[in-house]
Amino acid sequence: MHLTGLELIALRDALRTAATTGATSSRSATAERWRVEASGWSAAIGSRRYGAPRNADPVRHTEATMLHQISRAFVGHSPAFADVVGDAPRAERVVETDAHEGPVYVWTEHALYFTTARPDVAIRRLALDGDQPGNERVTTVRARTRAANGMALGPDGRLLVCEQGSLDQPAAITAVSRATGATETIVAGARGLPLNSPNDVVVAHDGAIWFTDPSYGFLQGFRPPPALPDRLYRYDPATQEMRVAADGFDKPNGLAFSPGGGTLYVGDNGAPHHLLAYDVVDGRRLVGERVVGVTGPEHPDGIKVDRAGRIYASAPSGIQVLAPTGERLGEIHLPGAMNFTFGGPAGNILYITADTAIWAAFLKARGA
Repeated sequence: MHLTGLELIALRDALRTAATTGATSSRSATAERWRVEASGWSAAIGSRRYGAPRNADPVRHTEATMLHQISRAFVGHSPAFADVVGDAPRAERVVETDAHEGPVYVWTEHALYFTTARPDVAIRRLALDGDQPGNERVTTVRARTRAANGMALGPDGRLLVCEQGSLDQPAAITAVSRATGATETIVAGARGLPLNSPNDVVVAHDGAIWFTDPSYGFLQGFRPPPALPDRLYRYDPATQEMRVAADGFDKPNGLAFSPGGGTLYVGDNGAPHHLLAYDVVDGRRLVGERVVGVTGPEHPDGIKVDRAGRIYASAPSGIQVLAPTGERLGEIHLPGAMNFTFGGPAGNILYITADTAIWAAFLKARGA
């Protein structure tokens, strides 16, 4: 019997449920089924491979075995990957919920903000303080948006949101109050023409807003034909200057600055599936385009960097971890991972949205 790292995590969670659930509920029946399957898995590979004591509780032993096997969710391709994961990496499903895109961690709240899937896209908040179990920790900040996608934390504490729009509502970059959901439009178009369907947004050290604007909305049937090419833009809130930072993309998507802001990484997840790097000149211009990675269809989507400058990019298998040179160091095996962000009190937890759940990967590396 072969289980992937994520299946092992799900099984481990079920075992914990089994250990704390009474025998009279339907939930207990499910837990008992998992208990039997877990015992069988323990007999199949746990005791044979790891030498379970003769009278050991199969559930306890199976969980211990799985904790060892969960390391399979972290696949190294270079010895340098040890600096990313450390001695005891682990991945946990935080909550089952509709979590598609835009994860933003707010340190002062120990909370994660994210957007749900279309058609009725909401902005929601996940409290991470552990005071409430399960979905009760998820609350809604703004129930209906214009197909919100990527988000970033703005200098004033509001959420900067890529609202992709619809057939009858314009696309925009908006600022949303975390407390009330009140919304202000920041960027509504470029050179007098409507935006396509903004996808991801980051804020530079100088407060400038950089965002990608692919035409996915049109391709997916919820936006009119594009009036502009697929581009990367820079908007300066202080001067309200809007400029094209780069073009020539197929479908520009995820964005991330290097720790010092001297490099901007852009995911072009159309036909080339390229992870591109640019040098940032004077905080305004991009030069020196180069390919630092290649993934698979519909990727790279999410991109982040850690304090050492390593790059984390979504891929069909989960999340690839690359050196700044593009060398592939390893990956976090989580098929279906859409986007992610570093968070936690120490900045070493990678919170991952995967459409039906939010996961947490506990690492040694810390986010930039």
